[in-house]
Amino acid sequence: MSERDYVLGTNDAEVARLGLQHRVWRPYALDAWRRAGITEGDRVIDFGAGPGFAALDLAEIVGAAGEVVALERSERFLGAMRAQATARGLDHLKTIECDLAKDAPPALNADAAWARWIFAFLPHPEEALKRLASAVRPGGVIVLHEYLDYCTWRLSPRSAPFERFVAEVMASWRDTGGEPNVGLDLPRWMEEAGLVIEQQRAIVEVVRPRDFMWRWPASFTRINLDRLVELGRFSRAEAEEIAADFARIEKMPAARMVTPVVMELIGRKL
Repeated sequence: MSERDYVLGTNDAEVARLGLQHRVWRPYALDAWRRAGITEGDRVIDFGAGPGFAALDLAEIVGAAGEVVALERSERFLGAMRAQATARGLDHLKTIECDLAKDAPPALNADAAWARWIFAFLPHPEEALKRLASAVRPGGVIVLHEYLDYCTWRLSPRSAPFERFVAEVMASWRDTGGEPNVGLDLPRWMEEAGLVIEQQRAIVEVVRPRDFMWRWPASFTRINLDRLVELGRFSRAEAEEIAADFARIEKMPAARMVTPVVMELIGRKL
C-alpha cells in the first residue's frame, strides 16, 4: 500500500496537523494512560503510531527501563518518529514497519497497548483488534480513543456547506473500507477478544474560536479540503465555498463548535 492510500495523506502538512492534534488531545491521553496504570518500566505498543507524537510521550513515561514499540506502515511517518527519538535520546522507542490492516504484531507480551483513531480507517477492524490483543500479556491493558458519532461535528450558527464537508469526510473513509463511527462496535469486540472493560466514557466538547481545541478541527478542515479536492471528491470551487463559510462563522463572537464524539475505552486482558 502506498502513502497515497492514507485517507488523510502523509505529507508535511499532515505531519504538522497531527502534531497540533496531539497537543490538543495530549491531556486526554495522559489522563487515560495514568488511569490505565501505564508506568515506568512497562513495555507499551503504540498501534498505528503515525509520526510518533504519542509514542514519544509514552517513551518518556516508561523510561529507559521500559520500551515503546511503535507499529506504523508509513515510511514517512516512521522516519519522522525515528528522527525525533534520536534527537531526544529515546533509544528505547522501537519502530516496526507493519501494515495494521493485515500484519500481526510481533509476540511482544506487552504490558499495555494504545491506539487513537486507527480502527476507524481499517477495513477489518475487529480482526485487527484481536491481533493487537494477542500481543498483550494476560493482565495487560489496552487503551483506545476512537470516534463514536462523527456526525456530532457541527457549527453554530449552522453551516450547510460545512455539513456537506463532514458528510464527505465520512463517505471518503467508508469508500476505503473504514467506519467513522467504529466506537459503537469496539466494546463488544474488546470483550470478544478477551478483554474486560474497566473504564469507558464519551468525550465531546463545545468550543469557541479562541479555545485551543478549536485549532484541532480547524486545521483538519483546511488540510482535508485540499485532500478531498486531490481525491476528486470536491471541486476547487466547492472547497473554497466551504472554507469561506467556515471562516465567516469563525469570526463571529457567538460561534460555537461541537466536536465529534470520541469513545474512550480501557480494557484489561484476562
